[in-house]
Amino acid sequence: MTANHWEELRREARLLENEIDSKLLAFSKFASRDSSNSNSESVPLLEDNNDVFDRITSEIERLLAKLTDINNKMSDYTKQVQNSSAIYTVQRHREILNDYSNEFRKTRSNMMEVMHREQLLSSNKRKPDYPSMSSTTKLTDLYLKEQEHIRNSEIMIEEQINIASRTRENLLNQRNTFKAFQTQMTTLANRFPMINSLIHRINIRKRKDTIILSGVIAVCTFFLLIFIF
Repeated sequence: MTANHWEELRREARLLENEIDSKLLAFSKFASRDSSNSNSESVPLLEDNNDVFDRITSEIERLLAKLTDINNKMSDYTKQVQNSSAIYTVQRHREILNDYSNEFRKTRSNMMEVMHREQLLSSNKRKPDYPSMSSTTKLTDLYLKEQEHIRNSEIMIEEQINIASRTRENLLNQRNTFKAFQTQMTTLANRFPMINSLIHRINIRKRKDTIILSGVIAVCTFFLLIFIF
């Protein structure tokens, strides 16, 4: 993966984050408006809300899945380059993704409760003496859909935890590499004074040997002169 590919991934991540943010804002407004109209007696309005709910949740889930894939690719890039800045960038995008996922699950859960309440009220008003089979079926579908959402969320959370663990391992390996490098530098720094001390002692011994040799030559020369004269 090249640096240009990394920049392209960052650009896609930012675009997806902006799009998810706007979708979540619209979803939150829709949930608030639907909650304020929870006493409405209009059955078609309830069905329209269900359709809008399904469409918005599907779109946000698709965007979250795409952003997760982009983050995974960015994480793979950091494993190759071992760059602290890139690792921090990936962690920041992970935090944003987690925030969006949590906000989405919270808003969706609140919306599910409102729709459940509306479903019960609508069923009671239309047929007070007999249970509505269609209402029961819709409620069952809603519960099954929510269970599926929960399972998908658990899978996403587990994946985020695994990625965070791998990122932590990369950071630990990088720290160990820096420590090993620092240890080597310290060892070399400690060795240099020993080498300098050894050279100094050798020079002192050489000077002593030179002085002794000069003295011996001088004595021999002195006795030689005496012997000659």
